[in-house]
Amino acid sequence: MRARALPLAVAVALVVAGCSSEAERDGSPPERSAAAETSSPTEPLTTLPGDDPAELALGTSGLLFESSPVVVTAREDDRAGVLLAASAAVGLGAPLLLEGDGLADELDRLDADALLAVGAAEGEVGEDGPDVVRVPATPDAVAQATGLSLDEAGPVPDDGGLDAVAALDGDEPAALVPEGSEAGGQDDVDELPEMGRGDARDETVVLVAGDDDAVAAVATARAAGARVVVLDGTTDPRGSEAARTALADDATESVVALGADLAAEDGLDWKLATAGTGVELPGGGQLMFPGRFLVALYGHPGTGALGVLGEQPLEQAIQRARDHAAPYEQLVDARMVPAFEIIATVASTAAGPDGDYSNEADPEMLRPWVEEAGAAGLYVLLDLQPGRTDFVTQAERYRSLLELPHVGLALDPEWRLEPDQVHLTQIGSVDVEEVNAVVTWLADLTRDELLPQKLLVLHQFRPDMLPGRERLDTGRDELAVMVHADGQGSQGDKQATWSRLRENAPERLAWGWKNFYDEDAPMLTPEETVEQVVPLPSLISYQ
Repeated sequence: MRARALPLAVAVALVVAGCSSEAERDGSPPERSAAAETSSPTEPLTTLPGDDPAELALGTSGLLFESSPVVVTAREDDRAGVLLAASAAVGLGAPLLLEGDGLADELDRLDADALLAVGAAEGEVGEDGPDVVRVPATPDAVAQATGLSLDEAGPVPDDGGLDAVAALDGDEPAALVPEGSEAGGQDDVDELPEMGRGDARDETVVLVAGDDDAVAAVATARAAGARVVVLDGTTDPRGSEAARTALADDATESVVALGADLAAEDGLDWKLATAGTGVELPGGGQLMFPGRFLVALYGHPGTGALGVLGEQPLEQAIQRARDHAAPYEQLVDARMVPAFEIIATVASTAAGPDGDYSNEADPEMLRPWVEEAGAAGLYVLLDLQPGRTDFVTQAERYRSLLELPHVGLALDPEWRLEPDQVHLTQIGSVDVEEVNAVVTWLADLTRDELLPQKLLVLHQFRPDMLPGRERLDTGRDELAVMVHADGQGSQGDKQATWSRLRENAPERLAWGWKNFYDEDAPMLTPEETVEQVVPLPSLISYQ
């Protein structure tokens, strides 16, 4: 088959470029006849919902291209054709659209002169449509039609199309071929007119989650020079290191969220903003669990009577927390993070000046412990024993510390009193509505300050300490909510408590366990803790 003649305007441009003495002197390539015109979204966040591959490709083209003299097309059910069409589109800097409704209208909007139909694509666009160049789905045929030098790439597995297309480089495009397919031989095909690439839109980050439905859309984004991040296994950008890195880049001006899964992600706007801060938790990342394991010292600075944390000065306490965490390194498949749980408000048998039977530590007295622990890579929990006041009132007192990214909150219902109660004559309790008020308060603070996810711990060793727990709000993504079993005594009794607390527990709860040096009979070793406390908790504390 004879190669199709170039349009007159293209031929003239090439002749002029070829006769240029400057081009002959410096060896620069001839100017291309026409270039694509790219664009960036005007809004900071644009979502393209839906799971139809053709619609996603059309939407992406509409966002990132004003015009393109060449467009590439393939048929949705032809995987070999789609992958090689993606290679061609990214190499040319042209949109990749799938055959179906909307194709002709988008070709008209783009003012396309030529359409490259790859593989099973028919390229039927009507008499008024662009010229069609049809090529089989073979690397040699695509290379001949486009003039691209396509690098060899490893076969693309069935579940690897999205990653392979997202990784395509327009300057050195690779020929993507499905695993198990035949490479094919040389074909005599028509050639496309040359085209220039539009401006690279690397100020735009395109996020995509899910399967290969978005392959054509991702190819179009890469063709426009946008950066593409595939969110593996999550729709929350805070949970993706690649997303956090891209969003924290000062060059990023706009984000496109591709697909139904991302469009349905609750709070995507503030999650993107949080990811873009680049601020991380001790041990890395912005989400507490899974993948993180905390080992904490419990107590109050300056006194050993309330726990092991206060048995030594600050620097030694930091080292002791590390020493407690170290044995778990070889036992647990997670990032090991030492921690402090600091009793910020201490239950008192005396009413005190405010009558609440709780001694509130000055936040500035705690600040050196909180800040130096964070600088040393420790997570910090502030524990509240509120007496006759409520948890939100006391939490508000420590807002300035809770605004730090490595600080979470723990509530101790044992020390929450009714108006006529005093400590040590009964075990306290708190209704779930008050706990949910704390959930709302802390989650709002975390969102407003664009902080990494915070840990909210609820201490419990009897079911009646938290009546109505089945209504506990665990749905705020700003928080990881944990029930911490802190009963003491024989291991048989503690295991019975552990089992009882886990009955009818709300979904999305994390779990914690406490080892007591003096009150447990006996205290478990790290090896015994991991073997006997099942399922494995995410926090082990020592008192």
